[in-house]
Amino acid sequence: MSAGAGSAARRSASGHDLTPLTAEERAKLAERLTPEERHVLLNHGTERPFCGTLLHNKEAGTYVCRLCGLPLFKSSSKFESGTGWPSFFAPVDPEHIANVRDLSLGMERIEIRCRRCDGHLGHVFPDGPPPTGLRYCLNSVSLEFIAGGK
Repeated sequence: MSAGAGSAARRSASGHDLTPLTAEERAKLAERLTPEERHVLLNHGTERPFCGTLLHNKEAGTYVCRLCGLPLFKSSSKFESGTGWPSFFAPVDPEHIANVRDLSLGMERIEIRCRRCDGHLGHVFPDGPPPTGLRYCLNSVSLEFIAGGK
């Protein structure tokens, strides 16, 4: 992806491009999304629990943003939370996740978004396992799974 107008390229500590997408780049990438993917990623929706295609995935690999491809979570940090959504205790790189205060639904939560494309991923809660104590609760439609070391 190219740097937005007037934006300097920015890299995470793990070496990935975090330069925010321009509106045009984001719109172009969104053209290939399904209606459900658009609803979740672009309109901050949520898929139904226990229906996501990645919930029971146990393969080794990396989960990337479905919209822009930024690596977000490794299979080694995935755990069974019993909540109905894929859950992870740590991101690939904390810089790849943006935390946004969410006051919808009459409660306070922390929404997580892709740092590069601002796509809605899910929420993070302070009830996860060690070593972080965090539970990143993700929508399967926000993610693409890349098997192994690809």
